[in-house]
Amino acid sequence: MKINKITEQININSKRISEESTLNMLLKMNDEDNLVANSVKKAIPEIEKFIDEVVYKIKNSGRLIYIGSGTSGRLGVLDASECPPTFGVPKDLIVGLIAGGDNALKYSIEGAEDSITDSVESLKKIVFNKDDILLGISASGDTPYVREALKYATEIGAKTGFLTCNDILHNRYVDFLIKVIVGPEFITGSTRLKSGTATKMVLNMISTISMVKLNRTFGNIMVDLIPKNKKLFNRAINIIKNKINIDDKKAKKLYQLSGKNIKIAILMGSKSINKNQAVMILNKNKGSLSESIKKKA
Repeated sequence: MKINKITEQININSKRISEESTLNMLLKMNDEDNLVANSVKKAIPEIEKFIDEVVYKIKNSGRLIYIGSGTSGRLGVLDASECPPTFGVPKDLIVGLIAGGDNALKYSIEGAEDSITDSVESLKKIVFNKDDILLGISASGDTPYVREALKYATEIGAKTGFLTCNDILHNRYVDFLIKVIVGPEFITGSTRLKSGTATKMVLNMISTISMVKLNRTFGNIMVDLIPKNKKLFNRAINIIKNKINIDDKKAKKLYQLSGKNIKIAILMGSKSINKNQAVMILNKNKGSLSESIKKKA
């Protein structure tokens, strides 16, 4: 595998940054960050292909697994951990694995990324199989921990994606190569900066658009969110209120009658039906609230 390590190059725009005022440091750093979104935009065609495969896999009982080390691994775990409360999916549907395990989320365990066995063991532990899809995340593009995971996934017949911020010319263990070339980092080689920002943006796209395509939203409304605190409870009630145009008291009553399910509550209120009828209609329409509202009870 040949890699052009752009992230390790010297950034001429910040070469003398230590001599600048705080204001100029910030302005120059902001200028670099402004380049990230356009770099992500250039990668959208490959991101689209990967998302379509993710949706296909999940519809056919598969899972999405993120795997990475350092910042890349932390961002994968973060994105995976936010999907259950946001979209109401099971916690094992989207899984984040990081070199060094959970301790690496809080502490730097840099040597863990060099392991050529740990990632495979982690995949075996979660019973990773050919029905799943793996996204390796490595800003540098050559992390052994990630490379071996991709190799193993390919060997057992699973689909793979690879998200990197360097120019990889070839990788025979990758089906979907997502390259977000952000250029030299503000601080040379510090891929927690532009590369980290780009990674977060791409993971946001992958999980969010996949969930939308899997009917986990109603338009841009989080109708499958799990309200486990006061803020989210209030959001749930407001969603029901606004979608059916009812007052707070009626929205709370519907929410309770629905079994604390926003989708079911909206469908019950929209069509004046009971919970069982609403569940039946939703199931027939694969969880799509928009399609369910169009159907007769």
